[in-house]
Amino acid sequence: MLDRSAKGVFVIAPTPFLPDGAIDVASTDRMTDAFIAAGASGMTILGVMGEAPKLTEAESLAFVDRVLKRVAGRIPVVVGASAPGFAQMKAIARGSIDLGAAGIMVSPTPGLKGDEAVISYIAQAMDVVDAPFVLQDYPQLTGITMTAPMIARMAQDQRMVMLKAEDWPGLDKLTAVRRLEAEGKMPRVSILGGVGGQFLPEELARGADGIMTGYAFPEMLVKVCALMAAGSRDAAQDLFDLHLPLIRTEVQPGLGLAIRKYVLVKRGIIAHDTLRAPGPKMSKETAGEVDYLLARLARTERLAAAA
Repeated sequence: MLDRSAKGVFVIAPTPFLPDGAIDVASTDRMTDAFIAAGASGMTILGVMGEAPKLTEAESLAFVDRVLKRVAGRIPVVVGASAPGFAQMKAIARGSIDLGAAGIMVSPTPGLKGDEAVISYIAQAMDVVDAPFVLQDYPQLTGITMTAPMIARMAQDQRMVMLKAEDWPGLDKLTAVRRLEAEGKMPRVSILGGVGGQFLPEELARGADGIMTGYAFPEMLVKVCALMAAGSRDAAQDLFDLHLPLIRTEVQPGLGLAIRKYVLVKRGIIAHDTLRAPGPKMSKETAGEVDYLLARLARTERLAAAA
């Protein structure tokens, strides 16, 4: 099970679909193998980029089961279970844990008013999940701001093992959380960054334990984490900077998942770049821009050569 010592790169996996919208089982297996081969420390499925709201409960649990069987215990798998109501959250969370998931990720539901309402909601969610809990701090999506002192209060529950830090700008909040830990005002939790990987070197320098994101070249994220851990900050930044134009292109609101799936198809990791409706479609012009960035990246990075 997931615990507070978790670190490294947890790849947020998309949900592969066939052209008719059915879950692509073969691509699911190939994608899982590819992420493990890339050096992932873990995987996260049914997250924001996993199109979870477009899946039925039965489809969600079938997808969880398929991934877990393919992983076969090699790395921990976190399952996103954020939902408008606790009944749906419980069904996905408990079903996933029973299948072998290592932890469950939940963010505050939009519309909560005031610090106490947010803290109370997360406390109830942890009771519903009753498993290793990842708190996703993503105010750009939820509209909910959680301060470092609020996070410290929620972390008093030992079931909260990880903070997925996605506030933007959020580096000072990350530092504030680590300061509260150092001062003995909260227990130490695992912190993984996010927001598409845009600030990975800075997050690691501020005390993050790794990253949880879905960039189409997770091998780069793994290498940057290793270089930072070895004290090679300049080498880590140089490698990261090569990928930054594509990262920037991938994190465009609304269109980002379509671009990510397009690149994963180019890499042979999934077979189709299908998004379930409603979803954006890439224009020929956008595809051309992505192809150009891949070609530039391939000049200096072997990772991109196959794409």
